[in-house]
Amino acid sequence: MSNLNEIKNRINSVRSTRQITSAMKMVASAKLHKAQALIENMHPYQQKLEEMLESLLAADVRIESPYIEARPAERVAIVLFASNASLCGSFNANVQKMLEHVLQDYALLGRDRLQLFPVGKKAEEAVKRLGYTAEASCRTMADKPSYAAAHELADRLMQAFVAGRVDKVELIYHHFHSAGVQQLTRETYLPLRLSPSGASPSSASLPSASVSAPSEVFHRDYIMEPSREELLTRLLPLVLGQKMYTVLLDAHTSEHAARMMAMQTATDNAADLIQELTRQYNKSRQQAITNELLDIMNG
Repeated sequence: MSNLNEIKNRINSVRSTRQITSAMKMVASAKLHKAQALIENMHPYQQKLEEMLESLLAADVRIESPYIEARPAERVAIVLFASNASLCGSFNANVQKMLEHVLQDYALLGRDRLQLFPVGKKAEEAVKRLGYTAEASCRTMADKPSYAAAHELADRLMQAFVAGRVDKVELIYHHFHSAGVQQLTRETYLPLRLSPSGASPSSASLPSASVSAPSEVFHRDYIMEPSREELLTRLLPLVLGQKMYTVLLDAHTSEHAARMMAMQTATDNAADLIQELTRQYNKSRQQAITNELLDIMNG
């Protein structure tokens, strides 16, 4: 009888866990829809910005900007985006693995020449676990993406790059494709590499999430004031600021998608375990009844 009580108690415990994971899945799903709406609503502005860049670059303009200056990477800054909470599958673990891989690539530079900017509590813990010190704490950005906070971080990185304190800036984040697919991405943020064939830099292009680019691009002959060169020079910092905000939204949306899928998997596993325990309970109960009947017949 004690065995039956243990199985029954375990069934009740798993049912409680299933209720919790199911509720967490619903919360994550609601947050995912909200975050996905944010990044999708920003795409028209992003596409127009890319169209303006393409039009300016198509004129074969000579660009003089400190943000496109390529130099040997002797001092590197790495910005990694994770979450403040766990229970989102391998989302944070994958970011740490990618960080370890990047740090191995720059191992010859030494720890003093590497600057780490973690966004999210789990990113800070990963940096500390690897024996590094975070240059800034950006936990609030992970839960509540803000353009002001993202632009502040972008300004700090741009100033460090222009001043020569940093020769290269890399980003590590999850790019949101769909609720079931979040691609871990490593790309160069600075220096900005522009492509004369259009739009965005090849390795530092603006993420387009799940929305595809238009098939046709129309080149317009704008009348510009100030000059095309000066306008393009002013436009690049805006591109970099918006780039940081886009990546932040990408990582934020990917986190909720990963948590929703993880809670769905946990709920399904709990349901399977309940079925297995129920069969085990019924078998044990049937065996107990059979033993009692045998005892009565033998008595």
